[in-house]
Amino acid sequence: MDLDALTAARREEWARLDELSRARHLSGAEADELVMRYQAASADLADLKTSAGRTRQGDHVSTMLARARLRLTGAPENVLRQIPRFFARQLPAALYRVRWTTLVVAVGFLAVGTVVALWISSDPALLATLGSTAQLEYYAENQFTEYYSENPAAVFAGTVWTNNAWIAAQCVLFGITGVWPLMLVMQNAVGVGTAAAVMISADRADVFLLFIAPHGLLELTCIFVACAAGLHIFWAWVAPGPRPRGEALAAAGRSLATIAIGLVIALGVSGLIEGFVTAQPWPWPVKIGIGAAALALFLAYMLVVGGRAARQGETGDLTEYEAGTPTLVAG
Repeated sequence: MDLDALTAARREEWARLDELSRARHLSGAEADELVMRYQAASADLADLKTSAGRTRQGDHVSTMLARARLRLTGAPENVLRQIPRFFARQLPAALYRVRWTTLVVAVGFLAVGTVVALWISSDPALLATLGSTAQLEYYAENQFTEYYSENPAAVFAGTVWTNNAWIAAQCVLFGITGVWPLMLVMQNAVGVGTAAAVMISADRADVFLLFIAPHGLLELTCIFVACAAGLHIFWAWVAPGPRPRGEALAAAGRSLATIAIGLVIALGVSGLIEGFVTAQPWPWPVKIGIGAAALALFLAYMLVVGGRAARQGETGDLTEYEAGTPTLVAG
């Protein structure tokens, strides 16, 4: 078969098929024409594959047929099936994609927080810029711990949840800047390090760790994940690979924005722990154990469930019907 001759002979018919499959509205006659041209192009594709195997012309026709097929037969997935798929496949796969970046962000946060804490606590002049001796002593002895119990637990948990969820959402939504997620995480690292410095200078480093650990294990991990998701969106814009930049950015945004939804739930759990567990007069092993268990469940969901979903080909992106037919690219 002469591929160039077939392409020249069918070019107008294929272009008409593509035009009909992209049309916003079809009349009855146009719908019938779309079916007819779909059948004809399917026959052309079968001839191409039989005589020449995979070719550039065949890939082009296949892409047009996929778009036409969605126009003819596509239907939104039932919402009762979408919800289980989201939590069992899309969300964990998206979390799994950012696992290594999350680890890098976590290491960077701990490094900055530790340096700030040790630097300020070892320099009386720097420490004095944070307040008078009386103010620092009051913070270390009373204010730091009273923060967790000065408001009703439900109100405090809700306030913490909304604040942290907003931080996580900013990391993802403004991730394309490449700067905003890192700025938010570093600000938090400096804030935590500064608070630790005051507690260390008052010989209450153990109190700092005991009050931070129950809720902080999951809370900070969620912020690290949000920052990692934002950075992945930024990288999809900087280095889109063989796909058009807009399509790569859209795919990354769709798949990684699901992380923001999942983190709202996880941060709700950490908010409940901070509001109802951290300030309780329970043994510290119990309170830290609750926080560690919450983190372990999150990591298992991210790494075990997410790893399984990723191996099955899930990326966290929408289905082809929801996202549209992808553009065919080389490579």
